[in-house]
Amino acid sequence: MKSHRARHSVQLAVTNLAVTEAFYAGILELPVQRSLTSIGAPDHLVLDMDGIALVFVDEDDVVRAHPVLRNRFSMFPRGIGVTLHFEVKDLEGISDAINEEGLEILYPLEIKPYGVKEMWCFDPDGYLVVLDEEREPAIKAGA
Repeated sequence: MKSHRARHSVQLAVTNLAVTEAFYAGILELPVQRSLTSIGAPDHLVLDMDGIALVFVDEDDVVRAHPVLRNRFSMFPRGIGVTLHFEVKDLEGISDAINEEGLEILYPLEIKPYGVKEMWCFDPDGYLVVLDEEREPAIKAGA
C-alpha cells in the first residue's frame, strides 16, 4: 500500500531522515509528513505535491531491502543529474537559515529579470534544490 495519494512518485535515498525532515519541513517549510508504517517496516518521509510525491527513504533501509545496491551507493554520489524545484515563501529567511546551517549554495539569492526571486543550493545529501519565490508586482506611479 502506498503511503501517499499521488499517482506518481520519485524515491530519494538519504543518509538521515531527521536531517532531511529538518531541511525540507523546517527550513523550506514544505508539507513533509512522516509515514505511518506497520511495525518493522522502514520509516520514510513523503512530500505529496499535486500528482507526484517525493518519498525520502533511509539509505540503510534501501540497502537492507536491496543488497545489490550497496556498491552503487558507494560508487556514485547522491543527486548527480537530479534537480528539485520548489516554489517557496520568504526566500530571504530561507536563504539566511541555509547560510546559518552551513549548507552549500550554488547560486545565491537573486532577483531575476523576469520578476522571480531565485537561489540554488544543495540539500544535506547533495541533491540540487532550486528555490523560487514570486515577487509582488510593482505598483506603477500614479496608478
